[in-house]
Amino acid sequence: MTLSRRTLLAAGATGTLALTAGCLDFVRGNGPLELQSERAAPTDAALEDAGYETHEIEEESIDETVEVGVERDVHASIWTSIYSKEVEYRGYEHEGSFFAAVSVPDVSVLGYSVNPIADMSNEDLLEEFIGQLDGDHGSIENITHQESFSLEILGDGRDVDVFEGETDLEGESIDVEIALTSFAHEDDIIVLLGSYPAALAEESANAEVLMESVEHPV
Repeated sequence: MTLSRRTLLAAGATGTLALTAGCLDFVRGNGPLELQSERAAPTDAALEDAGYETHEIEEESIDETVEVGVERDVHASIWTSIYSKEVEYRGYEHEGSFFAAVSVPDVSVLGYSVNPIADMSNEDLLEEFIGQLDGDHGSIENITHQESFSLEILGDGRDVDVFEGETDLEGESIDVEIALTSFAHEDDIIVLLGSYPAALAEESANAEVLMESVEHPV
């Protein structure tokens, strides 16, 4: 699963950057603003208990021009940690459950938001991220909001939204649930997302356990 450039750079901004030499160069247009995120991930123990394995861990560097009153260059480092689990369906094992933890620098400069994902709702974030879910099924469609609840994640209560959609597996339509939460933590915006077959109630519980176990920075 590789997140789009627009999605990754559409991330977050309530923190204030100190006027360091690098920031002054950025404001004056003499150099790019260097943004570094810290990786977020579930604990190894939680992954083992839930039966998930590492699918992909990637630190991606992106160069982009942003509008902060005038155009300025930004060099951002974004962490994506993705885990997957094979589930049994119709007598076969399929890569059907995913968990992703994404961290994006949360910065504003002189009152201008460099990365505005912090203002996006979970519904908006889902629209940005849904096309990035890979597996043995096709795309997820007909998505509707099912419920919201709170989980204790990284020392605070976080709002989690659960959505349900439909996808194809072995030529048959099945229901899929997607749990998603996003919040600011330690100068980053964290997005946590779990996707699993709706019929497998234990996978819903596993996604919650993985969310609650997340550490940042790792």
